Amino acid sequence: MTILRYSAFSTDPAGGNPAGVVLDARGMDADSMQAIAAEVGYSETAFLTGGPVAGADGVIPIRYFSPEAEVPFCGHATVATAVAVAERAGAGDLVFATPAGNVPVSVETTADGFRATLTSVEPYVEPVHHLDDVLDMLGWRADELDPALPAYVAYAGARHLVLGAATRQRLADLAYDFDRLLAYMRERDLTTLQLVWRESDTVWHVRNPFPVGGVVEDPATGAAAAAFGAYLRELGLVRPPATVVLHQGDDLGRPSVIEVELREGDTRVRVSGTAVPIGT
Repeated sequence: MTILRYSAFSTDPAGGNPAGVVLDARGMDADSMQAIAAEVGYSETAFLTGGPVAGADGVIPIRYFSPEAEVPFCGHATVATAVAVAERAGAGDLVFATPAGNVPVSVETTADGFRATLTSVEPYVEPVHHLDDVLDMLGWRADELDPALPAYVAYAGARHLVLGAATRQRLADLAYDFDRLLAYMRERDLTTLQLVWRESDTVWHVRNPFPVGGVVEDPATGAAAAAFGAYLRELGLVRPPATVVLHQGDDLGRPSVIEVELREGDTRVRVSGTAVPIGT
């Protein structure tokens, strides 16, 4: 077994979000994968449980583990895995069978290397009306929220609570109660908080606390980006067809760029980015 390491949503190994990738995890049980993810220490490690070759149905089974628990879907580890496969087999189309459902991924060759575009499972959003507890855990005041961005839970493979900051300064100053937020998120089956600030209709800055994975903050979160795309569509903040650029990781010193595409007539969300090996 070989554990690969890639940084997704960046062309620089020092940027983006690191992910572990195991291209051949055949015969491994959940406990073994969990132990490896904990040892690797990245926010997620992806395991191709049937190997990197598609089965008779054309799909490749994949599972994702954070240092603390399995998650149903991880965007940055999907992008990293798709690029790792492409580096060995060439660009093309893949379908990953995730615990959340089948996720098609198209990999193309660009001047910056391989670029992967995943298509989410069918998304949904639901409003959240009581925020006092979570705002207290974040140390945010209600008047520091953007009133044009109401709180919703958004899903595109995993559940994320979307909160809009009124200023970039509010987003930059993030210090939260880890244990309390962890308990809050577990009770509501949340994977991350998607904290956002709008620079323009098509340029956003985002941060993602991830205590349920044992990680204070993710520097690039593809699953949350897909869910956020569904949020933007549902609230009419962006009209398809449109491409939205998310900047994440800047406040952690690991800048990343995530592109979110909304197509007319298709409610699924497409998320694109590059990935590069770490340590080579």
